[in-house]
Amino acid sequence: MNARPKKSFGQHFLHEKRYIERIVSAVSPKPDDFVVEIGPGEGALTLPLLAAAGKLTAIELDTDLIPDLIARAASVGELSIIHSDVLKVDFTALAHRHGVERLRIAGNLPYYISSPILFHCVEHAAAIQDMHFMLQKEVVDRMAAEPGSKVYGRLSVMLQLACRVEPLFTVPPGAFRPPPKVDSAVVRLIPLLPEQRHDADPARVHAVVKAAFAQRRKTLGNALRQLMDSDAIKTADVDPKARAETLAPEDFVRLAKVLPNS
Repeated sequence: MNARPKKSFGQHFLHEKRYIERIVSAVSPKPDDFVVEIGPGEGALTLPLLAAAGKLTAIELDTDLIPDLIARAASVGELSIIHSDVLKVDFTALAHRHGVERLRIAGNLPYYISSPILFHCVEHAAAIQDMHFMLQKEVVDRMAAEPGSKVYGRLSVMLQLACRVEPLFTVPPGAFRPPPKVDSAVVRLIPLLPEQRHDADPARVHAVVKAAFAQRRKTLGNALRQLMDSDAIKTADVDPKARAETLAPEDFVRLAKVLPNS
């Protein structure tokens, strides 16, 4: 199949075999795994993942791609397709509906909505075993960035508070049709175990992180002044004169815990 990529869906179809094999090897699906693929496209990853797992659920928004996917998968394994925007898919309910404890998710994510998809998956982290995504390399760099890095920001903090982030390898533009204008990278996300997760109110953590990085050049005392004063920041054992990019993820958790009630 050589479908015409649609700009409206941000489609770049992976076609180079060696990178497909590396991704499938990284996922390493087993017959008992419940694998969910986001955006199967032409099925470059779908079919080898399906062959390894025996069954697979794919989430695809483009109706034009679905009939061919179903036809090509018929002799490979059991393929179920959810025709939907992935942001509307309840992964927790999907796991419960199929009687599985946790899902394994993979996909070549549309770059223009990669961050919303990542945050959506994190909301369902308790129902997910791991995630393997292909993304713009710049996004993967931000996801794995450490405090002090120029690309460390809201995405870094929120993902690292929920998952272990493991960049795996880079994929060049020529591996896609059409070639994107940037390098891509594959990343593995492993949700933290319950005992490893923080116990702060997620909404408060999000509020603090969002405010802190909204004006990243400002000190925390200034950036967070609508949420808390300098004394409250000090109570969290954080310097009000520090900037958000220097704080570790757990520092934001402590700030969230001392956030005054509105």
